[in-house]
Amino acid sequence: MIEGARLRLNGWQRAAVAVGSAAGALLDPRRADLIAALGETTGKPAFERVLERMKRSPEGRLSMLEQKNVFYYLHLLLERPRVISSNVGHAWDLPANTFGAAYARFMGSRNFSPDDRPPVRFMETEELAYVAMRAREVHDFWHTLFDLPTNLIGESALKVIEFEQMLLPMCLLSVVGGTARFSGKQRALFYQHYFPWAIRAGMRCTDLIAIYYEQHFHEDLQDVRRRWGIIPAPAPPS
Repeated sequence: MIEGARLRLNGWQRAAVAVGSAAGALLDPRRADLIAALGETTGKPAFERVLERMKRSPEGRLSMLEQKNVFYYLHLLLERPRVISSNVGHAWDLPANTFGAAYARFMGSRNFSPDDRPPVRFMETEELAYVAMRAREVHDFWHTLFDLPTNLIGESALKVIEFEQMLLPMCLLSVVGGTARFSGKQRALFYQHYFPWAIRAGMRCTDLIAIYYEQHFHEDLQDVRRRWGIIPAPAPPS
């Protein structure tokens, strides 16, 4: 069950919320609630496609037959894991080389909490609400895997990858809005250095939304990067 009251909107209401959220997010990109509302009101078709991909994923299949016994995988859509402190707190106790420890360092160094994500309000079904919530909650896992900072350039680069992965209009709008705020030097750095890398990285990696990340916390960070086709962000030119 995804916490929080969800609202059913007609077409005009959905459009009004989308336009208002887009305008507010452009004025203040730090408003996570507005960015979330924009993603939900413009992203239903994309989330539906993501849901179908998750159902077809090797980590999303229900069962397999082996020696006449059915073994049910503890997979993503069945368990619907949440990235909240009570579920991922053990990452802080893992060895330094692991994916989980790298995620803990990323969160701790920025004083981030996994509990700070806004709730899903505008998805009509429980499954779509979970997909929207999952896409929101794995954002910091992707920062960790791609070794991207949380500044404006890093967030814009990650939004390029997220757009390639999920085709969410909100991601494209965020890139446009983010780059509009760049200085001339930042814009040159982004388009000459980070944008080409993000296009290549997003095309090369596996379908990241379908991964049950929490089951891989104990694995070596470099091993999971290789397995999932992750190209970490290049260091900025000196």
